[in-house]
Amino acid sequence: MERFYPIGTPGQPWGTHERRAWFDAQSIQRSYHDDVLARIDALDSRAEVIQYGALPLDEERYPLVAVVVGCPDPDAPTVLVTGGVHGYETSGVMGALAVAEAAASSPPRVHFVIAPCVSPWGYEVINRWNPNAIDPNRSFHRRSPSEEAASLMAFVESRTDEFVMHLDLHETTDSDELEFRPALAARDGQILERGTIPDGFYTVGDSNNPQPDFQRAIIDGVEAVTHIAPPDAAGQIIGADVAQRGVINYPFSELGLCAGMTDARFTSTTEVYPDSQSATSEQCVAAQVAAVDAGVDFVLRQSGP
Repeated sequence: MERFYPIGTPGQPWGTHERRAWFDAQSIQRSYHDDVLARIDALDSRAEVIQYGALPLDEERYPLVAVVVGCPDPDAPTVLVTGGVHGYETSGVMGALAVAEAAASSPPRVHFVIAPCVSPWGYEVINRWNPNAIDPNRSFHRRSPSEEAASLMAFVESRTDEFVMHLDLHETTDSDELEFRPALAARDGQILERGTIPDGFYTVGDSNNPQPDFQRAIIDGVEAVTHIAPPDAAGQIIGADVAQRGVINYPFSELGLCAGMTDARFTSTTEVYPDSQSATSEQCVAAQVAAVDAGVDFVLRQSGP
């Protein structure tokens, strides 16, 4: 097998030594405190800030924090928004923060529970994995090996909220193909299969609960902000058949995806493409906010008189 990644022996899964070598190769590139916690600290007093855990790597540096903002109408639906499950996917973090700031500055139309940066170490080192070379977004299941996923699940399960909607905000980047897919194949001792990165926004619905009208509403809302990803020559996006324009489906629970962690009726994973020649980083953040707004609009229409 050809060597396509600098760590490990081709064809052999990583052990403790290789995982440590991978961890030692990471470096801090930005500040969770300055970029995320400072903005949360500055929220209006209407927002309740809850620390639901901390990463064992450095509990002082990496508290796990959620923001709760209630709606004046006690009967309004409750919405969960998560960002930064993959810490390197910047617009998911910034989009979730923007949603929290907007909700705190004026009464929201729904009750919001927002976890803006689920993987703070991943955010700082700009990586998909956690410090143990584990993908948090494949770890939302019982006996999770990811502290990030386990802590968020415990927090959500401890609440009495009945979530109607959950949006998990993500990106698909060029580094997925250049770094993270090769790292995954090397870690697992597999052959590297090259793929393509879609240019534009798309959503991932739950194949066991696809809610196509909900997905379409998100696509329609985001299209005013940025372009929608077209299918490739095989009619697919990231190897999955396109269910409708800009929408693919994955089995959330079976894959341990964050968007499958609740019993919410309306769930989706958003994906923007920050490396596009046709979109700026500001547009990517705006697309995440537009996705949440469109989802909330749809949910309120369903629950309206």
